[in-house]
Amino acid sequence: MASQILAAILSLILPGLGQIYGGQGLTKGIIFIVIALIFYAVGAGVYSFVWLLSAIFNIYAAYDAYVNAAD
Repeated sequence: MASQILAAILSLILPGLGQIYGGQGLTKGIIFIVIALIFYAVGAGVYSFVWLLSAIFNIYAAYDAYVNAAD
């Protein structure tokens, strides 16, 4: 039984952690982590637009982890 709030918090820290914790599968979690790392790497060189996309992705990942956490 996974806590939805904890899954969302973990995904806010690093997208993908909440998906793994919430029981959505290791593959989905790794895909989210890789996407987040790509956003972070590209955002380090290019500022505003990529960081905005990264923030939107982080919020989506937290929402996804919250909604889909196994009860």
